[in-house]
Amino acid sequence: MFADRELARHQAQSLSALAFNDNGLEEDLPTLHELLYLRRGLTQAGGKLPLFDLDGQNVDVSIVKKCLKRGWAEPWFNNPLKPGWLVCKLTEAGRQVAAGL
Repeated sequence: MFADRELARHQAQSLSALAFNDNGLEEDLPTLHELLYLRRGLTQAGGKLPLFDLDGQNVDVSIVKKCLKRGWAEPWFNNPLKPGWLVCKLTEAGRQVAAGL
C-alpha cells in the first residue's frame, strides 16, 4: 500500500510540473466557444460558419474576429442585405483545429 501512495505522489508531482510550462501552447488552442463555433462549419457546405448560435442569437463578433485573426476562418462574401454581418468559412487550419487534428 505504501508503495502505491509513493507512486501516486510521484505521478502527481510530475503532472504539476506541466502547470508551470510557459511555452505558450495554450495561446494556440481555441477556447471552448471558438471550438464550438468552428465545429459547426465542419458539417456545412464549403465550411460555412454560422451567423447564429444554437439558441438563435447572433454569434459573438469577438469569437468570429479571434478566429479570423488566428487564420481558422476567412471572410467568404459580403452580404448585401446585412452589410454588418461577417459571413465566414473555415480555412484548412480551421478544419484541423475543429477536427482536433
